[in-house]
Amino acid sequence: MPNPSTRVLVPAGALGLGWDAEALEAGLARKPDLIAIDGGSTDSGPAYLGRGVSKYSRAQTKAEWGALIDAAYRAGCPLMIGTAGTCGAGSAVDWLLDITREVLAEAGRSAKIAVLYCDRDPAMLAREWAKVTPLSGAPDVDPATLADCSNIVALAGVEQVQAALETGAEIVICGRTTDTAILAALPISNGCHLGAAWHGAKVGECGALCCTHPDTGVIELLFDANGFTVTPMAEASVATPRTVAAHLLYENSDPIVLHEPGGHLDVSAATYEAQGKSVRVEGSEWHAAPYTVKLEGARVAGQGVMSLVLIRDPRYVAEIDDWCASLLARARSKVSERMGDVEYDLELRRIGKDATLGASEPGVALPNEIGILAQVIAPDPATAREVAKTVNPLLLHHPLTPEEPMPTFAFPYSPPEMDLGPQYEFVLHHVLALDDPMDGFRLEVVDV
Repeated sequence: MPNPSTRVLVPAGALGLGWDAEALEAGLARKPDLIAIDGGSTDSGPAYLGRGVSKYSRAQTKAEWGALIDAAYRAGCPLMIGTAGTCGAGSAVDWLLDITREVLAEAGRSAKIAVLYCDRDPAMLAREWAKVTPLSGAPDVDPATLADCSNIVALAGVEQVQAALETGAEIVICGRTTDTAILAALPISNGCHLGAAWHGAKVGECGALCCTHPDTGVIELLFDANGFTVTPMAEASVATPRTVAAHLLYENSDPIVLHEPGGHLDVSAATYEAQGKSVRVEGSEWHAAPYTVKLEGARVAGQGVMSLVLIRDPRYVAEIDDWCASLLARARSKVSERMGDVEYDLELRRIGKDATLGASEPGVALPNEIGILAQVIAPDPATAREVAKTVNPLLLHHPLTPEEPMPTFAFPYSPPEMDLGPQYEFVLHHVLALDDPMDGFRLEVVDV
């Protein structure tokens, strides 16, 4: 039997980020068996899943997706996207399907399109809750929580993606998938090494992020019976053992073990060999396990209003922690006095000091100024705005101590209150056991 091999071209880390055009052409010249690209993730928070929309510009998405449709047409291979429309919800999948129809119509082309939907009905999921296991740190969830979710998706693995490819479609649009599934599916179908397929997919999920010059985007993954080779397509870009091995640290709690539907990848015995501008990897192992898929769900947590004030007084900058604590205490007292026992959450984020990592921040330097971002979340817009307006004069004039003169700070825009609209939260960090990998997934094939 001949040695199986599969050549997968990854244009970028996600549709909407762009790529080096010459690098894409270089990749097409190597005759890929598949062009595959990720469409999104949870990186930008729960609002996109909650609303079922993409974070990327429609015009940008259409331009890039049209270019990839043309590239796949010229290469004579299928084109696939996972987690379409950032969140992978059905409405986002349909959004990209509409764009695909437009692109094909404008180009005067036809195509067979496979569409994989990954949505879960809250009521049905509640009936299957005995098959659900919480992961570490998962919130408490009950049927009422599920009913509150505007969108719930299950992350598809290789098996669901393989089913879509087996339709013979020229374009495959997937709802929420694991980032690796769309890259590992075809190599596994073609008999390539299981561990290599999953490992190479993890390395290549973000395109040239596993290489130097990551903004060039385009890489090639060549899978075979023993391992895989990753090669950047841009002339200036180089893959090194360090850049390739380091990608197992990316969005992964364990750099050695990667959990996926149906098992886990173990790279403890992997070897990385530089071959010119490429890296050859062998030794990764796949270990099968009972089949589970991860669940993601989002619901409205409340209505948001935001204010921003700029603090430049050196003393206030130096003692900003005490100022924020004092302001919060006084704000809560004022809200209670004037509004009674209302439900709300008020948070002050110190933009320029620990706003990202909070108490985990290792840095010690103090900036010249700090922006205080006050965010209010309440059950309804009127309450959120009323609380924000109560906080307004404190942000502008609150002193560090009662004895000192009243300070004045700066609002960078007027009015300072900005309506944020519905604020969403993730509510699922669980896995669902499936008897059949296709249970609950829906595959449709359309001819355009």
